[in-house]
Amino acid sequence: MSDMNTTSKDDMKAKFVDAALAALMMLIVGLPLLGLTTVDSGGTLQVQTRWSWLFSAAASVFIFRAFILKWFIRGEKLKPASSEQVDATPTPRATTYLGFALGVVAIGIPFVFFDNRYIIDVSTTVLIYVLLGWGLNIVVGLAGLLDLGYVAFYAVGAYSYAVLSTHFDFSFWLSIPMAGALAAIFGVLLGYPTLRLRGDYLAIVTLGFGEIIRIVLINWTDLTNGPNGITSIPRPSFFGLPFSSSEDINTFSSFFGLDYSVWHRTVFLYALILVMAVTINLVVLRLRHLPIGRAWEAMREDEIACKALGINVTNVKLSAFALGAMVGGIAGIFFAARQGFISPESFTFGESATILAIVVLGGSGSQLGVVLAACLLVLLPELGRSFAEYRMLVFGAAMVVIMIVKPSGLLSQRKSTISVEKLKQGGIVQSTNLKGACQ
Repeated sequence: MSDMNTTSKDDMKAKFVDAALAALMMLIVGLPLLGLTTVDSGGTLQVQTRWSWLFSAAASVFIFRAFILKWFIRGEKLKPASSEQVDATPTPRATTYLGFALGVVAIGIPFVFFDNRYIIDVSTTVLIYVLLGWGLNIVVGLAGLLDLGYVAFYAVGAYSYAVLSTHFDFSFWLSIPMAGALAAIFGVLLGYPTLRLRGDYLAIVTLGFGEIIRIVLINWTDLTNGPNGITSIPRPSFFGLPFSSSEDINTFSSFFGLDYSVWHRTVFLYALILVMAVTINLVVLRLRHLPIGRAWEAMREDEIACKALGINVTNVKLSAFALGAMVGGIAGIFFAARQGFISPESFTFGESATILAIVVLGGSGSQLGVVLAACLLVLLPELGRSFAEYRMLVFGAAMVVIMIVKPSGLLSQRKSTISVEKLKQGGIVQSTNLKGACQ
């Protein structure tokens, strides 16, 4: 009994020492962020101290480290009362209901917030990042290929539409397939030299590819206008009816007998992106049940075993890069159409990191998880605007807490879409002829 008491006291001491060190680190790191600030006093900057903020943050870190963190790591608080292990992974029915609920919310936003353009614009941004997340999820989540330069395809799609519409007078509808195909070609061009690379080496090459595209956009001034970007990018029209207040041409408002409002164009673009997102989601879900989707997931788990089974790994990789790049290019088209202006500064490595964070945070391979993560990563900075200079600090702290609570992602779906267990549960195959069905 004395030995157990001694061990318990040693653990308690080690826990408090660790919490004290974490609080000390918070004091050091938070000193320039929380403890000191500059204020304008009579035209001169003066340093003002905020020790209460600093020590409150250190105390919060100490309490979290000493008493709360262990619940998530050791599961002391989260263990069920019964001895049976409870699976925390949401059931397929629960994810289906959640997906329908998010769909209803997405459809209802223009009707509920019809007089709030800010909400519609933020929702449009969320849908653009959902498209980007789904595109990268094909490469990272399904095929298992780490891509740090995905923003390159985003830029190719945006600049393709900008150049085609401003230089060659291509319409928005005609530019979508052409820009998507061009982005897919660039995906193949990236994928072919990286066929023999894996892991960190693949990540470095894709990162370099993204930087090459950005540098080309900056220096090819004759086509891209260099760092000044491309302005006056045409907005999409309603099947030939422009959203304009001009009385000399047949416009959307005059055709339907409505008063002109910028809200019409904003809601139409939102609805258009929503329809495109639903279409891409259905296509990807269908592909996951086809041989190409099963090949992606098999290559993600064990590439050597795929080669041994006779799967053409080259074609599988290139198809993943091409399809993922095409989805990213389509997202870039909508970004250019929404902004009306693009420049190389919109396609930096930070965008690639954000898109990768959406995939990892949502759960690799999970379509619904990408939606939740995109909402989180887009809405958190918007909600944090009231924190001014501490906006990104709050954002980073929220990310750390989420990854501690759910290290595998919000909705991790690492299991294969089609497995032997699922076939048996569905009654598709019997255990006696299971081997033949798998072959």
